[in-house]
Amino acid sequence: MESPSYQIPLRDTPTQAPRSRFPSNIAHKVRDNLVFRSKWAELNGAMGDLGTYIPIVLALTLSVDLNLGTTLVFTGIYNILTGAIYGVPMPVQPMKSIAAVAISNSAEFGVPEIMAAGICTGGILLLLGVTGLMQLVYKVIPLSVVRGIQLSQGLSFAMSAVKYIRTVQDFSKSKSGGDRHWLGLDGLVLAIVCACFIIVVNGGGEEGSEREGDDISMGGRERPRRRGLRQIVASLPSAFMVFLLGVILAFIRRPGVLPLSVLNSVIAVCNLSSDLFPGKDFSASSISVSVGMMNIVGCWFGAMPCCHGAGGLAGQYKFGGRSGGCVALLGAAKLVLGLVLGSSLVMVLNQFPVGVLGVLLLFAGIELAMASRDMNTKEEAFVMLICAAVSLVGSSAALGFLCGIAVHVLLKLRSWQEKDQPCSTVV
Repeated sequence: MESPSYQIPLRDTPTQAPRSRFPSNIAHKVRDNLVFRSKWAELNGAMGDLGTYIPIVLALTLSVDLNLGTTLVFTGIYNILTGAIYGVPMPVQPMKSIAAVAISNSAEFGVPEIMAAGICTGGILLLLGVTGLMQLVYKVIPLSVVRGIQLSQGLSFAMSAVKYIRTVQDFSKSKSGGDRHWLGLDGLVLAIVCACFIIVVNGGGEEGSEREGDDISMGGRERPRRRGLRQIVASLPSAFMVFLLGVILAFIRRPGVLPLSVLNSVIAVCNLSSDLFPGKDFSASSISVSVGMMNIVGCWFGAMPCCHGAGGLAGQYKFGGRSGGCVALLGAAKLVLGLVLGSSLVMVLNQFPVGVLGVLLLFAGIELAMASRDMNTKEEAFVMLICAAVSLVGSSAALGFLCGIAVHVLLKLRSWQEKDQPCSTVV
C-alpha cells in the first residue's frame, strides 16, 4: 500500500517588483545623443559657431573686463549638457542684444549690469517655457515671419563677416579701422585663401543626403565605393583646419602669451532644428527653459549671458555637425581652456586673425539665410522680405518682427475679403 504523499506548503515569498528601467533608458539616450556620426565631421562642425562666439566674448572681455575663464567654464558645461539632452549640435552663444548694449556703452553698462540683464532675461524665458506660453507663441507666429528673421540674421552675419575680412577691427570699441593689408599674417590674401579652401571642400551645401553619402545599392547588395580624389577632399575637416591655422598664426603674432533673445534663440532655433533634423523636433518650451536656466545659474557667477543661436546651429551643421557629441567636444575644450588658462587666453584671442573668423562667420550666415528658400508663394516671400529688410535697415529684429506680423495680418484680411465678395455677373 502506497503511503500518501504530502506536499510541504511553500512559504509565501514576496514577489520582486520589476526594476525601473528609467535610469538605464536615460543613460542609453545620453549615450546615443553623444555618439559621433563621423569623427572628423563632428570635430569640423564644432568650429562652426566660433565666428560669432570669439568676437563677442573677446569684445566683452576687452571693453568691460568680463571674466573670460568663468565664461569658458560655464559655456563649456552648457555645451556638454545641451549635447547630451538634445542630441543635435545645439549651440551656446552670447546674447547679442545684451552684448551690443554693453560694448557700445561700456562706461554705464558694466559687468553687474550685464549679469542683471542676463538673469532677468533668463527668468522671463524660464517663466515662458515652464508655463507653455513659449510653445503657444511658436505655433502662432507665421513661418514667413520666422524665415524673415532667419534671413535677416543670416545676411547680417554675412555682412559682418565681409567687414571682418575687409577692414581692421577694434573689438574693444566695436569699431572698424582702415582697410586690411593684402599681405601679412592677418591679410586679405589669407582670408581669401581660407574661403576658397572651404568652398572647394564643402561646396555650396548639401541637398538631400549627407555629405559622406550612403553606400550605393544594386540588386539588394551594397556596392563599396572607391574613395577618389573628390571624396578624399570632401572628407577634410575644413573649418577645423582653418581655425587651427588661425591659432598657429595667433601664437606667431603674440609669442608671449530680449526680443532678439526670444526670436533668434528660441523661435528660430526650434524651426531651424526641425528643418535640419526632421526626426528631432524640440518644443519651444524646452529651449526656453534651457536658455533661462543657463542665465539664471551662470550669471550669478559672472559668466556671460548665453542663448541657443540659430546662426551657430547653421554654422555647425554646415561644417558637418550632426550629433550632440559635436558641441560636447567643443564644451570639453572650453572647459579645459577655462580651467587651465582662464583669462590669460585673451592675449591669444586678441591676436587671432580676424579675417579667418570672418570666413567662418560668412559661411554660417549664408547657411542660415538659405533656410528661407522654402517660401512657396509670392505672398509668403513678400512677408519674409519685408521682415528681413526692416530688421536689417532698422538694426532691430523686434521691429522687423512686428512689421512682418502686421503685413501678414493685412494680407490675410485682404484674402478673406476677396473670398467673401460675391462674384459679379455681367448681364
